[in-house]
Amino acid sequence: MKRLLFLSAIFCLISCKTEKKENELPQQEPQNTTRITYASGLSISQDSNGISLLEVNSPWPGAEKPFRYLLVPQEQLAYTTFDRDAYDAIIATPVERIVVTSTTHIPALESLGVIDRLVGFPETRYISSEETRKRVDAGKVTDVGSNEAINTEKLLALQPDLVVGFSIDNQNKAYDVVQRSGIPVAYNGDWTENSPLGKAEWIKFFAPFFGKEQLADSIFKSIEKDYLEAKKLAANVPQRPTVLCGALYKDIWYLPGGNSWMARFLEDANANYLWSGNTDSGSLSLSIESVLDRAKDADSWVSPSQYTSYTEMQEANRHYSQFSAFREKQVFTFARTTGTTGGLLYYELAPNRPDLVLKDLISLLHPGLLPSHEPFFFKPLAE
Repeated sequence: MKRLLFLSAIFCLISCKTEKKENELPQQEPQNTTRITYASGLSISQDSNGISLLEVNSPWPGAEKPFRYLLVPQEQLAYTTFDRDAYDAIIATPVERIVVTSTTHIPALESLGVIDRLVGFPETRYISSEETRKRVDAGKVTDVGSNEAINTEKLLALQPDLVVGFSIDNQNKAYDVVQRSGIPVAYNGDWTENSPLGKAEWIKFFAPFFGKEQLADSIFKSIEKDYLEAKKLAANVPQRPTVLCGALYKDIWYLPGGNSWMARFLEDANANYLWSGNTDSGSLSLSIESVLDRAKDADSWVSPSQYTSYTEMQEANRHYSQFSAFREKQVFTFARTTGTTGGLLYYELAPNRPDLVLKDLISLLHPGLLPSHEPFFFKPLAE
């Protein structure tokens, strides 16, 4: 209720007046609020004129303020003015030319049927989707440098209507240059969500830019339904396998915190992640001795870094063979599912399709429970 009152107050700041008559139009309060169930960092509402207010509360961890974007139908921009100081950007819709900056944005554009609007992306070699790779190879998507050092000259030459930004903090000066050039930037914070369904719900972030709200809602409901049905099925299994994650990098073993995205998946797959009692949402840095002490007899090992075979792991570190899951061939990896350029499809598509991730884990950790499911991301380690 507080959020709805807050959004209503924001919409009252919209100063709508005709340039010809100089008198104000009646102010429009939000008529529809997009239902956001799982994503903690996003809210969307729309008034009766079709003007949407999109608020991103967590563009990066520790952000000091939310970002507010006003999305206005193109035909209304011609005769109305707005208090631009009240918003971080005012964006004309529908967007015809867009630049996005994270591979996790690609599946949302494809699902909404607007991938043809994509004109630029940083480091296109990391895109794994076959559909979008065809556009890249055909020269329809321009490489605009790296996300940390965007080639603003190339980006500005594309004349996009919108840049969807990804940043770990507020220090990306390239976005400032883009905005000063008159091109709006909207930050996407899907990556800050810890809930699997929370990440997937960010498809609703993209929908208002293209007038695809109903389609986005339908797509997400289908994913949510499949996810919850799989979770319910797994919950009925009495035996919870113990699970180890991660691997060594140099002398440090990195593995997911107990409140992380992966830990949530394992919980919903009715598995006993051995670090589930930890409250960190990021990764943990441990010694191999402490990991061995707790997980030497774990039933399964999920996501052992980017290893793809037992031989590769054994050659990297002989201590891996001390784990029962390694000796019993119960190690499962997403590193065997790659795109044509070698990129890991998991990083691109998994945040958008948590239903597939959960079904993979259930089918591998509870053999026979989903007999018709063919693992998509997670697969047994090769020999």
